[in-house]
Amino acid sequence: MAKPRKVSNLLALAVLSTVYQRPMHRYEMASIMRERGKDQDMDIKWGSLYTVVQNMEKHGFLESVGVTRAGARPERTVYQITEAGREELIDWARELISTPLPEHPKFAAGLSVLAALAPAEAITLLQARLDRLEQSISTQRATITLHGGEIPRLFLAENEYGLAMTVAEAQWVRALLAELTSGSYPDLDAWQAWHATGDLPPELTEIAERGSLPDQ
Repeated sequence: MAKPRKVSNLLALAVLSTVYQRPMHRYEMASIMRERGKDQDMDIKWGSLYTVVQNMEKHGFLESVGVTRAGARPERTVYQITEAGREELIDWARELISTPLPEHPKFAAGLSVLAALAPAEAITLLQARLDRLEQSISTQRATITLHGGEIPRLFLAENEYGLAMTVAEAQWVRALLAELTSGSYPDLDAWQAWHATGDLPPELTEIAERGSLPDQ
């Protein structure tokens, strides 16, 4: 079970890991996080950065250590991580690495209403998704290969995980497409009849009313 946190926005985690390196102002934090692709690793809303940093200072995870000014630009407050912030970063990392937590990917939401589409359209859309996944796999592999010689593997772990998850999804979609196109997918005839007639076949009515799985 996830531990309640004083600042639970994942942007806070990204900030802590960035400022852990050295003190910096908010604009520099955002620039470094973007450069490192943090918005690809987690759902980051950049417009929340000011509030997140403010809340982390309020709860003692960050502290201001002065201001800086470059040319005619306005003054910017510089923050450094506190001991409490280091402890929060380490504790949060331990939780995220050790404890599987429920996630709700949008693809799963789409699959939960797959029956609303006619089988032929589902096949077309799944093939389009598979094409995009395969392109993504090629891009991700190229990125890892490009940076593999200059960046320690320790800092590419999230890239390797992302690639593995994309490969696994592509394999699953490919297998589903094979069943649908070969006609071996269970209940395919009933699914097609439903969209042909507009009437839900009796064999699907009960499960549609109670959901895809029995109550646990």
